Amino acid sequence: MSTNHNNYNVMNYKNISAVFIAFTLFSCSTTKKTTQSPKPKNVILLISDGTGLSQISSAFFFKDSKPNYTRFKNIGLIKTSSAGQEITDSAAGATAFSCGVKTFNSAIGVANDSTAVQTIVELASSKNVKTGLIASSAITHATPGSFFGHQINRGMGDEIAVDLLGGKVDFFAAGGLKYFTKRKDKRNLVTELTALNYKIDTTALGNFAQIKSSQKAGFLLAKDQLPKMSQGRGDFLSNATELGIQFLSKDNAPFFIMTEGSQIDWGGHDNDAPYLIAELLDFDNLIGKVLDYAEKEGNTLVVVTSDHETGGFTLSAKRKKKADGTEYDDYSKVGTSFSTGGHSATLIPVFAFGPGSEEFNGIYENNEIFSKIVKLTGWDTKK
Repeated sequence: MSTNHNNYNVMNYKNISAVFIAFTLFSCSTTKKTTQSPKPKNVILLISDGTGLSQISSAFFFKDSKPNYTRFKNIGLIKTSSAGQEITDSAAGATAFSCGVKTFNSAIGVANDSTAVQTIVELASSKNVKTGLIASSAITHATPGSFFGHQINRGMGDEIAVDLLGGKVDFFAAGGLKYFTKRKDKRNLVTELTALNYKIDTTALGNFAQIKSSQKAGFLLAKDQLPKMSQGRGDFLSNATELGIQFLSKDNAPFFIMTEGSQIDWGGHDNDAPYLIAELLDFDNLIGKVLDYAEKEGNTLVVVTSDHETGGFTLSAKRKKKADGTEYDDYSKVGTSFSTGGHSATLIPVFAFGPGSEEFNGIYENNEIFSKIVKLTGWDTKK
């Protein structure tokens, strides 16, 4: 009996050991697979200018449907200070995203020593990646301008427009026509862009069939900024981004697109809550369209963030008056308030979806958005 018992113990031990070893090897191989970051083919960067957590939170109280922000699983925070100041402006903030460097406020695509720095658009283009820029501001404005321009001051609209002639942007849609046709130097940059194989439209966004055979396409649809949502801008951001995706991917090429919801920031500067909220809800609709595409396509990285917060926007209990004139906080109603007409230093959320999106979790500096994107895509490697 004792011999059989010992044999049983030996066999049982061997069986358990074999199972343990097999489980360990399986676990190691599984761990190895899950820690490998897939390489995204396309990147869509969505920037909601002037948007902090309170602005995003407004979608949860003022949108009639579930906000698209809820569709993200990977969320981080960025610190937004510029090179020499605790509070950034849009130019330095966008240059951190586009070039991966901290620089001085008002700088467009230049380092802190004022030297030009390669933008992510220029880098992607050198890797045969198609590029697109869309904004509800002028294309020369601080954020879109920082993705192709190299100027020491964001106010140099005419000079930033000339930088677009570099031809690295394959598709663009925004306002800012006056910087191309009503210039101090009398140049007509629309004519010059046409000579560089751009199909330029200054009347309407149009459709894919109208630009399908073109090498490059550009839409300049307002003298300066586009209208507010309250003035009938409609689904421009969503439609232009969808058109850009169609155009840039028409030959199955990889692409990079940056779309900016520019006017959320302006609502904050004006301390105009209805303006801000309408623009934020439009941006959330844009997120929905982009995520729909990314979920279907399967190999597109989507990153959603902002350069800074504007207005010190707060969602708080709504102030009301009693019959005797005394005020009180009604905790059943959400009200809005502002603490400044400028920017604030609050940390800014980052939302990511798609291959490598887990890399955007945590807390880090704003210029790391650039380094994370180019590392994941492999655009930082030399050919």
